[in-house]
Amino acid sequence: MSPETAIVAALLWPLAGALAIALTGRINANVREATTLITAAGLIWIVWGLLPELLAGARPEVALAEPIPGIAIAFRVEPLGMLFAALASGLWLINSIYSIGYMRGNKEANQTRFYTCFAIALAATMGIAFAGNLLTLFLFYEVLTLSTYPLVAHKGDEATVRSARVYLGLLLATSIGLLLPGIVWVYAAAGTGDFTPGGILAGHVASPELGLLLALFVFGVGKAAVMPVHRWLPAAMVAPTPVSALLHAVAVVKAGVFTITKVIVYIFGVDHLFSEPGSGWLLYAAAFTIVAASINALRQTNLKRLLAYSTVAQLSYVIMAAAILKPLAEIGAAIHMVAHAFGKITLFFAAGAIYVASKKTEVSQLRGIGRRMPWTMAAFTIGALSMIGVPPTGGFVSKWFILAGAFEADNFIAIFTIIASTALNAAYFLPILYMAWFEAPAKDDKHHGEAPPAAVAALTTTAILTLAFFLFNGPVIRLEQQLISGIAG
Repeated sequence: MSPETAIVAALLWPLAGALAIALTGRINANVREATTLITAAGLIWIVWGLLPELLAGARPEVALAEPIPGIAIAFRVEPLGMLFAALASGLWLINSIYSIGYMRGNKEANQTRFYTCFAIALAATMGIAFAGNLLTLFLFYEVLTLSTYPLVAHKGDEATVRSARVYLGLLLATSIGLLLPGIVWVYAAAGTGDFTPGGILAGHVASPELGLLLALFVFGVGKAAVMPVHRWLPAAMVAPTPVSALLHAVAVVKAGVFTITKVIVYIFGVDHLFSEPGSGWLLYAAAFTIVAASINALRQTNLKRLLAYSTVAQLSYVIMAAAILKPLAEIGAAIHMVAHAFGKITLFFAAGAIYVASKKTEVSQLRGIGRRMPWTMAAFTIGALSMIGVPPTGGFVSKWFILAGAFEADNFIAIFTIIASTALNAAYFLPILYMAWFEAPAKDDKHHGEAPPAAVAALTTTAILTLAFFLFNGPVIRLEQQLISGIAG
């Protein structure tokens, strides 16, 4: 198919899959889940098929409608969006395999609704990744929020619904109250909201207004979880673990940091931000979020909440890297999106597998669990080491590039933040690993084995990807080099 057709197919295929899942769910669970896997595999074929065109220098685009005169619902494939789309589509298939083991092993209700909403969320993610302008991005950003609300509220009990409302309320309030006014401001000032290499605001918005406009985007994109608009993320941990994996690795939070990075590169312009003093606060906000969230993670006793605060911190690595405004750091931001996705989805898969096999949710309950769930805890160990930034994991590579960019800019705030957060990451992950591998299980601990094979296969795959990305990260670097050369050009 042509690249333009592939863009449209990437949007419509998951929606068609969602409809098929809803219909087959009424017939047979096996057929429903086969439909889910076929849909996920088909999306990989469609999205990844765009890579050769992109690497050859093409930038395919398509406009579907023009609801406002001069402002179209339009899509364009560029390096940053391609990276996000390829990552999300690839991990959806693995997450779907994991979900089959988790949802069946845990005997979850409403599984058809779960898989249907998941597919709709991936369609929204593709729309965000390939959005050609701010209006298109905003529309699909909102669809992603609305489609994931039923997933967060999946259990349906009072406490879960209350937490899901926090999730929905914070994300809608920030996007409508802050992000939308920021978008309107951009269109009013520049006359366009198209994503353009080098940005569109130079000569239209300068400091101190530039700093205020940047704040509307950074805090309006609540999915990026920059403090203080991060509370939705720990609240959403009431969701089933496959949903947590979607939130933290596949779509939602990645949509947040992707949006901010794309706005910095294509709307504000790296050179324009670098020349204006009003944007300097972003690096400090990201650094504060990294350190404060890491300290909060250190205090958590529930495993999923610990991982949630770890995600808040890790996301701001991407924001801080983008705010350094140096080529090496921009490459580091992209690499960290991928490295964090592989490592964090592994950690959440492992946490879910532990819950399915043993119903354990607290860190203190993990004594000796490595002896009973060696595959799961080996994967957890790899994911944890990647979060810390230990070779040979992908997390080491991304931190290396971000540090190199910080040294290139003589940015000692960023350098100190990375060193401090690395120490904090070690402080809350290493005791868990020691407890799991070297302490004996409690005497009253019931014997149990691994989670269902589908769940173990998925977490093993993502752990291998976390290690493989240490060596095979060249395609991501080449994509980002294209992005940087396009900006420079």
